[in-house]
Amino acid sequence: MRPLTRNTFYNLFDVECLQPREADDYRSPFQTDRDRIIYSSAFRRLQAKTQVFLCGEFDFYRTRLTHSLEVAQIGRSICSFLKQTSPFLHEEFFIDPDLVEAVCLTHDLGHAPFGHAGERTLHDLMRKFGGFEGNAQSLQIIAETIYPGLESRRGMNPTRSFIDGILKYKALFSERPEAANHFIYDEQAYLRSFVLTDMASLGEIPDLNRFRSIECEIMDWADDTAYCLNDLIDSINAGFLRFERVQRWAEAQNLQGDQAKHAETVLSAIRDRKAESRFSRKIGSFIRSCSLFERTTPLSKNTNRYRFGLLIEPFARTEADFYKCLSQDLVFDHAQLHQLQRKSRVVLEGIFVAFSECYLENGNTRLLPEGFDRIIRSKPDSRAKARILCDYIAGMTDGFAIRTYKRLFDPDFGSILDLG
Repeated sequence: MRPLTRNTFYNLFDVECLQPREADDYRSPFQTDRDRIIYSSAFRRLQAKTQVFLCGEFDFYRTRLTHSLEVAQIGRSICSFLKQTSPFLHEEFFIDPDLVEAVCLTHDLGHAPFGHAGERTLHDLMRKFGGFEGNAQSLQIIAETIYPGLESRRGMNPTRSFIDGILKYKALFSERPEAANHFIYDEQAYLRSFVLTDMASLGEIPDLNRFRSIECEIMDWADDTAYCLNDLIDSINAGFLRFERVQRWAEAQNLQGDQAKHAETVLSAIRDRKAESRFSRKIGSFIRSCSLFERTTPLSKNTNRYRFGLLIEPFARTEADFYKCLSQDLVFDHAQLHQLQRKSRVVLEGIFVAFSECYLENGNTRLLPEGFDRIIRSKPDSRAKARILCDYIAGMTDGFAIRTYKRLFDPDFGSILDLG
């Protein structure tokens, strides 16, 4: 059997799991993490979840699945670039691309149906039960629920490094009760403790939500790169970014210098119908903008994941921010998307209220599948029951959520034989 490549960047602290895990004779612990994500139903469901445009509106744009695959590819490329160019790294000391890929593939795993609009709706509905947050839900899936059953659910027993890569935000909901996002659930405090350990005092960390491992930082920049470039391509192809609208927006902004050049890049790509080629090429530029620097943190003596940080060249940050601002003003604030977002709120609120009446108010009707029904009825209080409901709704695809809503409220939809 071929031995695994030795990589001294990681130690036993990095590969430790929540529970003992049998060693694999052909995969590294991080490859095991990655493979378990790829073969999960939660990952497959991303193919029918909204990225920017509602699934089914067009047939060429990104879904959460294709977006996650692109983020993973960019993340691996950043690892390869850093290994070849950073003076800190070499053949036996490098950032593991399989770990980064696993983190990238998982970063949107917990997102609700209907994109960020669905996430906001679920958070409003769950606020009194501990809130809802897409990143926290990704953590919930890998640590608690990825393998469902008739009597209980269980997580995938991930490595510490993998959990930490998902932990883009480390503040608890109770520590930021008025926040709209950027928190983890109070029940996930044990995962934060496992990642940080007793060796890192929380008091030594000035901002928990900016205290991130190098793999998490790479994922975040890969996500920004895919989001601001590839989603821009979809917006142009879908007709949300038309030449006249972008031109009027740019004139109103009174852009100067590099920002005026970025606007001209967008306008020329629309005019020449070359959005795909023009912006896809910029991915390489954004990857090459990355470098490493050494840092001192409460965990830097325990793991190299906190000994090094990711530095992004200012030109790339500025350009990415410009494209995100353009998309926010002309795409996300578009009336058509707001109409779809309103519809998504009606759908998710309707489903949640119907399920709550049955399970949180001692109803006898069974609305959930058998496994979820058994699990939720075994929970001791409404907070725990609400979390099960939230997990079930958050796991829905866009289409399944719409069909569930119709089955609950539309007299002309469905029959006893209709399973989905």
